[in-house]
This record gives sequence, C-alpha cells and structure tokens, in this order.
Amino acid sequence: MDIPIGPGRAPDAPLLLLSIDRDADRPLFEQVYRGLREAIVHGRLAPGARLPSTRALAADLDVSRSTVVLAFDQLRLEGYTEGRRGGGTHVRSAIPDRLLRPAAARGRGERAGKEAGAARGMEKAGTSGGMPPNGKAAEPGLSRRGELLARAGQSFRTLAGRPPTPFELGVPAVDAFPARIWARLAGRRWRHGDIPLGDADPAGLPALREAVTEYVVQARAARCTADRVLITNGAQQALDLAARILLDPGDAVWTEDPGYFGARVALQAAGARLVPVPVDDKGMDVGAGERAAPDARLACVTPSHQFPLGAVMSAPRRLELLSWARRSGAWIVEDDYDSEFRYAGRPLPCLQGLEAERLEGSGAPRVLYVGTFSKTLIPGLRLGYLVVPDALVDAFRAARAVHDGHTPVAGQAVLADFLGEGHYARHLRRVRALCAERQSALRAAVAEELGGLLTVAPDPAGLHVVGRLVPGIEEEEAASAAAERDVIVSPLSRYYLAQRKQAEPEALLMGYAGFDEERIRSAVRRLGSALRAVAAR
Repeated sequence: MDIPIGPGRAPDAPLLLLSIDRDADRPLFEQVYRGLREAIVHGRLAPGARLPSTRALAADLDVSRSTVVLAFDQLRLEGYTEGRRGGGTHVRSAIPDRLLRPAAARGRGERAGKEAGAARGMEKAGTSGGMPPNGKAAEPGLSRRGELLARAGQSFRTLAGRPPTPFELGVPAVDAFPARIWARLAGRRWRHGDIPLGDADPAGLPALREAVTEYVVQARAARCTADRVLITNGAQQALDLAARILLDPGDAVWTEDPGYFGARVALQAAGARLVPVPVDDKGMDVGAGERAAPDARLACVTPSHQFPLGAVMSAPRRLELLSWARRSGAWIVEDDYDSEFRYAGRPLPCLQGLEAERLEGSGAPRVLYVGTFSKTLIPGLRLGYLVVPDALVDAFRAARAVHDGHTPVAGQAVLADFLGEGHYARHLRRVRALCAERQSALRAAVAEELGGLLTVAPDPAGLHVVGRLVPGIEEEEAASAAAERDVIVSPLSRYYLAQRKQAEPEALLMGYAGFDEERIRSAVRRLGSALRAVAAR
C-alpha cells in the first residue's frame, strides 16, 4: 500500500509515497526506514527538508508511533537526518551515501538506484536477516551481512570518541578505575619479561583463564574448568562468535523484547530470524516463545538483570527455559552483563550453573555464558570471556583463531594478576558501593526536581534506572528536548522489536554509574527544564 505523505504535516517536505506491506516478512519500522532512506538518497527529500513529526507520520501510515520512532532513530544514527532545536527532524546537508562514494561513482550509483532498490525490496531483511533470493548484495559491493554490520557500526560509533554525557547508557564508573595499581602490575610484568611476545593461544592466556574460572565459580556459581573459558575482546565479540558458530541463515532466535541492541546486531549479522519474546516481572516469557517459534535454534537472555527493564528471571522460568532447550536441542546464550552490581542481597547464581547442577553428568549442556570486565573496570580494556560446553570448545577455539587470532596479551597478563592478587574483589566492593550511592543521588534529585513529571523506582541492581513519565509527556519528544540541553536519555520504545503495548507508560532509561553526584544533580535540573517544556506544548 502506497501512502502519500504530503506537505500538510511538514510545510517544507515534498509529497512522497511510502510503501507499506503489512503481509511482508520485513518489520513495519524497517519498511518506513527504507522508504524514507530511499527518498533521501534519490533526492525526493532534499537536503534540509523537514520530515513529518513521528506522531503525524504514524497517523498517516496507520502504524504505532514507536514504529516510526524506530525508523527515525535509525536514520539519525546512520547520519541521514538531524534534529534541530525547536524545528523537528531534517535531512542532513551531507548524507552518508554521498560522502562514502567517489564523485566518479556517484552517477553510476544513481543510475543503478532503481535496480538496487528492487534487489533490496526482494531481500528478506529485518527479523529474517537472510540474503536476497537472487543472491545479490543488498548494497553495491556489500554482502547482506556486510550491510548489517555497516549499519550497526554507525550506531556504535555515535557512542565513541567523546566524553560521556549524562545519562548515557553503558557508561561505567571509569573514575573509580584503580589506575595506579594497574600501572604497577603492568610495569612489573614488563620489567620481568613475563608478557609473551609471540602469538598466543586463541582461547586466552592460561593464567587469565584460570583466574576467570575461579571467579565465576565462586562469585556466580558457574560450573566450568579453565579449558572451557575463552577470553574475548569484550562481551560483544563473545555474542558475535556464538551467533556465527551456532546459527545458519534463517534460523529462528528468541530475543527478549525489549532487549539489548548489541545482541540483536550480532544475531542479525549471522542471518538469524529474530523472534521477539515479551518480558514481564519474571523475565522472558518462555511460554510465549514456544508459541511463537517452538523450533528456535537459540535463545539470548539476560536472566540475572534483564536489559533494559531490570527484571530477574524467576526460578520456574529458568527451569522452563532449560527444559525447552534440552527438548528442542536449542542453545541458550546467557549474557551476564552487570551481575556484579547488586546492591541488595547476595548475587544471584547464573543460569549456566543451574543447568550443570540439574544435569549432574547426564545430558549435554546447552548454555553458553558471557561475561565482561568492561562494566566493572573500563570499556577501553576490551576484555570479556565466554564459557562454552565441552562439545563446542574446539570449534570456538578454531573460529577465534580465524577471526582475529587472540586478544592482546599484555592486558590479559595484567588482568590475571589483578584477579589473582585480590585487587579485583576489593575494587568490586568499592565500585559497587559507589554506584549504589550514585543511584540514590539520582533518585533523590529526581524526587526533588522532577516531581509530577517523572518517577524512578529503586533498582536493586544494575547501572541504569527506568524513569516513568507522567501521561501527556511522550518519551521521544522528552529525549529530543533533553538532548538540546546536553542530557542523553534513551526512550524505552527504541529497545522493542514488536509493537509496544499501548497500556505501558512512556519511559526513559537513565544511566548513572559514570557520573558523580554534582553532574547527576546538574543534569536532572536540565532534564526538568526539558520535561516542563514538553509538557507545556
């Protein structure tokens, strides 16, 4: 169905047609994104043109506003559009396609526009993640996987190369990093010649794998030995390796909805067909997953502290998930991204350990466990780990050797000492207390400054909170107004794949761990100014 979008909604936007096919495999948000992107690339939306508001476009297309918001967000992340203070969303004067293609090739690209557009129209994208039926790349010179990786890379780069802004997600307490201790340990290693200078084991330095094993067994009740541990360049590489090795193009994968963007990117790049499974206060709804895709190849979950809602997967749900995986021969990837940050009670045992306890040598394990040091130390170290079942060890080691050889050994060696000598345990106690104080400071500032606009319930774990907006304030408008005041809050709707339930209140995600109390209070005041401006419209 071609829907005309005309100047009645945005005075300086030309009339254009957006094609919406409700029976297509491609999600609606991607259809909207691609329609607008094509209009921008081929000049139907000129540089500087103003797009309709998300509310108006959603009404014109008869889709949910969150669908349009996701499309707009993707365009902004990829550099096609920009927000202007008080002026809505506009096409950028220099768009990525024109910047990336040499001048001599632009004419050829424009002449091939209709042909390339037709190929993209046949392609099974979005939740399917497969290649086009004709086998051609979705973009000139790029494979389908290359296109997905390039698109995802645009959004990741927006968070790098600059100081963090309150209340960005994924920012740990970098100011608490024990740099002097780290420097002393590194200096000792180099002085004594204890850092291997040649190629290293793809699975990681034995000393670090032993230290990680001791940590996850004691702190997370995992069941493993050092030969099942692989050191990775952070959790993202671990997720990517798991997706590449365990999935074939078109395989169905359960993903939490809402859920972590980075996991979805890794799964889509492997060609997976994403199956959004709803999350409630008990974690992923396993029954809903079985009804939607009982033959799914893999489930990706955050059971200890669901991202982004913060739920803890209940014991019955955990057992239900393990039972499904064993019956169907599916894999479970457990992303334990911030389990160290628990402020009330003892840390919860991991799903991997629960499975091993239930199996007790009978049956093959199905859980892969992903952990990271990026949240507890600093992201720049790029150190994480992956615990795999015995049957997968050789395949993962071989794949890692082909992928990038191994993680740089200097950081591995220092981390092994940092863990083995007790510095990590002491650092965790300190940073856990610090983050708890910062969450309290944020909640106090919100209660003082944002009463009647936004409420934040205490979260016994994690590095961010969910702020619920009062009726009448829409999260995308609030986020845009906050960004104009140098505050970054993330609308909850951006983390959904399926259509969000209309009864759910608008909400903003707010990271607090990386910001001291003074910056938190200052940012909350600016956020209050933004919310009051939106409420007054």
